[in-house]
Amino acid sequence: MKLIQRRMKKRMLKKLLISHSFLVISGFSSMAGAIGDGLDKAAGSQPNIVVIMSDDHATNAISAYGGRLKEVFKTPNIDRIANSGVRLNGLYASNSICTPSRATILTGQYSHINGIKTLGGVIDKKTPTLAHELQGLGYQTAVIGKWHIKSEPYGFDYYNVLPGQGDYYNPKFKEKGTPWQKGKAGGKKIKGYVTDITTDLSLQWLDGRDKSKPFMLMLNNKAPHGPWTPAKRHIEQFADVTIPEPDSLLSRGNHGPGREVVVNDIEGFQFGSSISRRWDQRSFTRRSLYKGSKKKVTLSDGSVVKVAKKLPELDADGVTQETKRAYQMYLKNYLGTVSAVDENVGRVLDYLEENGLSENTIIIYTSDQGMMLGEHDYGDKRWIYEESSRMPFVVSYPKVLKEKQVIDKLYTNADIAPTLLHFAGKETPSYMQGKSFADSLKNPQNAQGHEAIYYRYWLHMAHHYNPAHYGIRTEDFKLVFFYGLPIKADKKAGSKKTPATPPYWEMYDMKNDVLEMNNIYHDEKYHAIREQLKTQLLALKEELGDNDEDNAALMAIRAKHWNN
Repeated sequence: MKLIQRRMKKRMLKKLLISHSFLVISGFSSMAGAIGDGLDKAAGSQPNIVVIMSDDHATNAISAYGGRLKEVFKTPNIDRIANSGVRLNGLYASNSICTPSRATILTGQYSHINGIKTLGGVIDKKTPTLAHELQGLGYQTAVIGKWHIKSEPYGFDYYNVLPGQGDYYNPKFKEKGTPWQKGKAGGKKIKGYVTDITTDLSLQWLDGRDKSKPFMLMLNNKAPHGPWTPAKRHIEQFADVTIPEPDSLLSRGNHGPGREVVVNDIEGFQFGSSISRRWDQRSFTRRSLYKGSKKKVTLSDGSVVKVAKKLPELDADGVTQETKRAYQMYLKNYLGTVSAVDENVGRVLDYLEENGLSENTIIIYTSDQGMMLGEHDYGDKRWIYEESSRMPFVVSYPKVLKEKQVIDKLYTNADIAPTLLHFAGKETPSYMQGKSFADSLKNPQNAQGHEAIYYRYWLHMAHHYNPAHYGIRTEDFKLVFFYGLPIKADKKAGSKKTPATPPYWEMYDMKNDVLEMNNIYHDEKYHAIREQLKTQLLALKEELGDNDEDNAALMAIRAKHWNN
């Protein structure tokens, strides 16, 4: 790990000297070296910062994004932020799963550098973070709500966080000043609904802060992470509403693995937890519609395990109707939890306005990643697909940013920390891999973004049965290599006994097929572009220090399947 970090520092220094033609691989097109331009260093100009981050909130479930749910579900308070500032349409998680994304937001580093590739990683307390940097600039820092990183929060003057995932009702909170206990241990139970409580605690901290200093508050919601339990006031919110289905819920098209991927004698086998009964190990149909669908079985050695009961036999139309019911139950519960999030965003905005803080406060609403809401018959995140990896990101800063602006350029979660530091008056530290997009927020008409962004999901076939994969997304195309291997010696990344899955490729035309319905990898019309993307992907991996040279099994798979 230390060797990789030393290499990364050398590479970051070299970036200031190498040509623009190399930086165009992943850096900002034409302003790649202008990270420090326009820093806000004037005395007294430091803005306050409020980052409201939810968990698994898809852009389709935010009305400001104008997605397919906008007619039946509104988020008026999140929309207030978008309308008073800037909405990013192209900010992506570089590893679409909770703990790794949060670590990247804090450190400005990709998973293979900060050490958190999976749900089990721990940030070394020697690793500096956004919170440390802001403390050094005179900021008070606080994180309240969902933390979901195994180590005790550090770099924060105050914290009050949920153990692990936390509970929707009567949750426990671990407050700074009490002995830290690992995992779900410790914490004080607070009566009420978690989203309301998280905001209560945040407003209390704002009231008691040192008002002579600028502050950064990270308000992290549990919602809308599953299992979804709406507040009592929202349980019947959608009782008489039919939630629109994505076209791909029941019709896969040419999405996903090609016919060359054969599993259980099925050509084009589709991985991943499903809404339908397709992936019976973890389907929303089984979990939502068939309560008590598992039975206890005593094995010959005396151990007792739970085994799934056989689902009722249905004809094709019966399966379709079953899937539709499971989808409705999923979305109504999911959106119900988002309703409480939006209400509490409104409480924060009102507080800032009533206390004269709005003008000089950067307020961001985002999520650690997106979420598949039935698209392609999927029901989780983890995938590189748009609905999973795209993060909502709306930001208001009335003192500096224009209203009702939209930027379509490409960014990643590694860019968030450098951007906030830019506004606070500090250049991007050398250990951060991300780049500030603050200048683009100030001048959206001339926004600059990455020419290409890198994605990697490591947690092979764990929990929701997604094969490990990495890929590249440009403004025009997406190319993905599903290499299908667990990480060596990482218990949370799938046991060594987790079987490999067949390696395969996917490629999508992101200009003409944004819903990713047509895998064009084997279409010879795109041969030249495909090979160019492969070259670009390897260069991007090298630039970011993710080269896999110490993984002989993976390198062998790459050698065998790279030119398939």
